[in-house]
Amino acid sequence: MSIDHTTLDQQRLEEFQGLAVSEAAAAESAACVYLGDVLGLYEALAGAGALSAQDLADRTDTHERYVREWLANQASGGYVTYHPDDDTFELPDEHAAVLADPDSPAYVTGIFPIIAAAWASADRAAEAFRNGEGIAWGEHDPRLFHGVERIFAPLYRHQLVQEWIPALEGVHERLVAGGRVADVGCGHGASTIVLADAYPGAHVTGFDNHAPSIAAASKAAAEAGVGDRVSFEVAAADSLPTDGYDLVCFFDCLHDMGDPVAAARRAREALADDGTLLVVEPQAGDGLADNLNPISRLFYAGSVFLCTPSSLSQDGATGLGAQAGPTRLLEVLGEAGFRHRRVATETPFNLILEARP
Repeated sequence: MSIDHTTLDQQRLEEFQGLAVSEAAAAESAACVYLGDVLGLYEALAGAGALSAQDLADRTDTHERYVREWLANQASGGYVTYHPDDDTFELPDEHAAVLADPDSPAYVTGIFPIIAAAWASADRAAEAFRNGEGIAWGEHDPRLFHGVERIFAPLYRHQLVQEWIPALEGVHERLVAGGRVADVGCGHGASTIVLADAYPGAHVTGFDNHAPSIAAASKAAAEAGVGDRVSFEVAAADSLPTDGYDLVCFFDCLHDMGDPVAAARRAREALADDGTLLVVEPQAGDGLADNLNPISRLFYAGSVFLCTPSSLSQDGATGLGAQAGPTRLLEVLGEAGFRHRRVATETPFNLILEARP
């Protein structure tokens, strides 16, 4: 490749070079956020006021010299506030809600183990680019599975029962009265547990084809005290029992499937005649030009490393991707035989779709 540097717009070049350097700083600093999470540094800073590097090291049983360098990175990135007069550092409460409080609806720290897992798969992904093969979900670094649980669980706890279920026609009332729910692609069971806790008269079954995730979900349900009304099974989406469910759910997973039409068709067969399908997918517009924004950028990156390879590893290999958009998703449900389908509600991060036979 040959570029005539004398013809370049110098201002445009320097602006983009600055952007690239900023991106590199953010990417490397993401590993520092990961360390802050793993070592409990954010948790120790939360609500503690101004601390010195030695104070934080003492609270977390870590080495002061490492902690000081980490705090310098965090201060330069605006994650913590540096007080030069007394050489202390402080985590604002607003930042703590994002970084240190798993119960906060603003919590995003779970994304960083996912990024770590993506980096761990980078060479495998490069190979897949060349040979076109997929990478099964279960083949990724285990940090992926825990990260997914942590990033989605706050959304489910704060929005699923409060906003998403009420947006569906008659579903809340039906679940209050009892009913049977299938949570397809349940992972570690965060959504399954939320539903079981909110609707004690219903029975919720979580299905996932990743056996270690099902084991983790069963343990989590028992610890949450809902083990008497929750069950879990290792099963693929296209083998869901046709047991007349009142509600079948796909939370952030339909696009990961090799044949999403077949999965949705099986869900239709599994529903009662008057049952409802709930599909939650990443927020997206219908085309790339609609998705040139930071949130879609994050989802596209996840789709490169996780979602598209997962689909391409399965029969069907549709490769729907994490930014399919509402029109294509509703088409998938139509192809699966659902006559009534709509976007029931949406958030900055999610599309919530409703379908009925």
